[in-house]
Formats: sequence, C-alpha cells, structure tokens
Amino acid sequence: MINTSSGVAKEIVNKYIRENMTIGLGSGSAVTKIVKEIGKISIKDSLSFIPTSLQIGVVAEELNLRITDETKISEINIVFDGADQIDSDLNMIKGGGGALLKEKIITSASRELVILADSSKYVKSFTSPVPIEVHKFARSIVKDKLKQIGGQPRLRILEKGYPFITESANLIYDTIFEPYESQSKKENEIKNIPGVIEVGLFTRRADAYYKSNTDGSFEIIFGH
Repeated sequence: MINTSSGVAKEIVNKYIRENMTIGLGSGSAVTKIVKEIGKISIKDSLSFIPTSLQIGVVAEELNLRITDETKISEINIVFDGADQIDSDLNMIKGGGGALLKEKIITSASRELVILADSSKYVKSFTSPVPIEVHKFARSIVKDKLKQIGGQPRLRILEKGYPFITESANLIYDTIFEPYESQSKKENEIKNIPGVIEVGLFTRRADAYYKSNTDGSFEIIFGH
C-alpha cells in the first residue's frame, strides 16, 4: 500500500510506462496526477502523448512532454483515464468534463487501458446521468428521441446560463434513464439516434482499475 494519493499515480507510471511509448491521456484530476508523475521520470523525452482535452494538454505542455496529433492514434500503446462512475460489472460512465468523444476514440484504439478513480466512484449500479454528445443541428429531435426511449435529457448549461460546448463544438444532454439490464444494448440504442455523436457509457473493460481510498491506500481490480 502507498500512503499518499500521488503514490497511486507513481505506482501506475512505474508499472506501465516503457521507452518510446505513445500514450493516450483522458481528462480530469486523476489523469493530472498521472501526467505529473510522468513529468518526473527519466524516459519522458522518449514518449509521445495524445491528450483528449485542453486541460490535460496544458498540463502536459507545462511539463515539456511531447504532444503528437491524431494521425498517431492507431499507434497508442496505453491510455490512462478516470471515470465518473464504475458499476459492479466494471462498466463506466464518463464525460463529466465533456471529453467523452475523444476519450472513446483513443480507448477503442489502445492496446491497454488503465483507470484511476476514487473509491467514491465505484458503485453497485449507476446513479449519475449519462452524458450524450449531440450535434447542435439535432438538439431538438435527439431530445425527443431520448424521451421516447425512457430518458430524461437535460441540456448541460454553464453557471452563467450558456450551453456547455464540447471541444468538438457539440452539445451535451445529461440524461437519466430508468434501470436497464444491458449497458451495451443501451449504449447502442442511444448511438443509433441520428445526431448523437457519442455516448458516455463505456462498456469496454479496462485492463486494470486502480481504486484510490480516502486513507491514501489503493486496490487494483483487474478487468481481464
């Protein structure tokens, strides 16, 4: 056990990173911790990074990490990311920061996926709304279609009253659904609505989930 929160990130970096890797970076505070640990290692100059959000991109740039572009996505060796919620079957809800589209793209391309999340994010079943990224032209029809399949969509609004716009220039409906049996079926059902860009249900199992406890210790849950 490691007794500091940064210790979890250090453990992950030491275990998974090797020279000359191309690394995908999700978004959020957990990924920030991992990126800061990467900035301390001796082989960092041999690594290339593909961030999914401006927030993480800025952190990486400040540490002089080498950012590469989307043409290298197929070369990603590993992705580090967090989650908004993780259920008992290790499905995830992601997209609280609005980067779900890019996160799902790099997750689908990566050979390995490692998740770091606080213990509070691990739940028996989802209680958070599902973020759904929607093209602006389709906002009205998608809202109606989501209601038709049992959803309660709410357009994400910033504190000053403006709609939240993703880095891909789309809107997000945070949508509550009645309990349903299959996360993958629900994911596909939502994706089949024209105008839906991406869904914040992540049904691909990660290779490892690091569960960070409040006392600074952590547990590892292996997905395969």
